Amino acid sequence: MSGKLLLVEDDLSIGEMVEDYLTKEGYAVTVVRDGVAALETFRAESFDLVLLDLMLPKMNGLDVLQRFRERSRVPILILSAKDGEVDKALGLRFGADDYIAKPFSLLELSARVAASIRRATQYSEVIADEAEITSDKLTVGDLIMDPSNFIVTKRGEELKLTAKEFQILKLFVEHPTRVYTKALLYQLVWNDTYYGDENVINVHMRRLREKIEDDPSNPRYIRTLWGIGYRLGEQ
Repeated sequence: MSGKLLLVEDDLSIGEMVEDYLTKEGYAVTVVRDGVAALETFRAESFDLVLLDLMLPKMNGLDVLQRFRERSRVPILILSAKDGEVDKALGLRFGADDYIAKPFSLLELSARVAASIRRATQYSEVIADEAEITSDKLTVGDLIMDPSNFIVTKRGEELKLTAKEFQILKLFVEHPTRVYTKALLYQLVWNDTYYGDENVINVHMRRLREKIEDDPSNPRYIRTLWGIGYRLGEQ
């Protein structure tokens, strides 16, 4: 595996350990120790994935994450000793793609990195292929999806969806009668085996609803079928 990684970690021993291991795995790793340096480096260079600690000097990790997401859809993997559900939800809500708690296995970390880069690459290829095939727009209610340009508008206003939010919504709009279980959504969007971690699906679905729904607590577009999964509501 190869790729260019940005590691944002203020703990010197952890940073050196991760850098050494991932370098041996074939990655080019750039290490920075604080949030301000992370932003400066991210602006100056392009990366295939970011490994981001939450507890950082000068600027905390969630603020850094939000700033990253304002300018890029690069995969972001959170590394943090904060392992509560609230911290996971916050990280994912701000646009993180995955979360691994300290202490972690370097083998697991490497697998997560490879999977995240693979998913991002495959999705970019799909978007490129679709752009060549069609420019047709998809419409449901007040939402208009432009797959070739990766744009969703609601009543003429563009919505800022992440890559995974776009993928999730596109699945429902393209297959309006289909019911998606959480396991199926994870397999189709994350392109990986589902191990029952509902938090990832729940957070992404809640974040998507907050962007597309007038009333997220009473969703119009993506309905929950309790004990089963989700399906498109507005048809």
